[in-house]
Amino acid sequence: MKIYLAGPDVFLPDAVEIGRHKAAICAAHGLTGLYPLDNTVDLTLPDASRQIFCGNEAMMDEADAIIANLTPFRGAGADPGTVYELGYMAGRGKFCLAYSNDPATYADRLGRLTGVTSDDGRLVDAQGLTVEDFGLVDNLMMIHALELHGCPLVTPAKQPIDVWHDLAAFETCVRMAAARLIAS
Repeated sequence: MKIYLAGPDVFLPDAVEIGRHKAAICAAHGLTGLYPLDNTVDLTLPDASRQIFCGNEAMMDEADAIIANLTPFRGAGADPGTVYELGYMAGRGKFCLAYSNDPATYADRLGRLTGVTSDDGRLVDAQGLTVEDFGLVDNLMMIHALELHGCPLVTPAKQPIDVWHDLAAFETCVRMAAARLIAS
């Protein structure tokens, strides 16, 4: 069984090592991890970004499931590329799992970054825009896609010190994927 390993991990300074570690965790549970950086692309080519996109979609098409790292990236919410990948897999009826190493609600995380106030019973940001406030860890579309197309979002009880290298929640997803995919 093949698992597409989505997430902003590809932007970390030690991205290749993280990918190898995640793939090794998958292998230890009888699964094959497909990591986006396994695709070889010459970044100096004018169409490098399209090659990355097409290579990642080809990997997702080959995969039986996705494990998406939805830990907030460069803001209060998940990495937009990872969100696309999760939606792509859900839209194709593939088994979807995800984790976030920040268990705080989206509204609380946004409040840490910008002024969030209450206005007539709804939360608004500094620009007066409504803040999604359902007590969920991230946008409702991702949370419910996971529930309906796989398993609920996995979060730790407490945020780990190193959100990018602590793989306990990831490994929980791998165990869940192995139990589901190997049994079927």
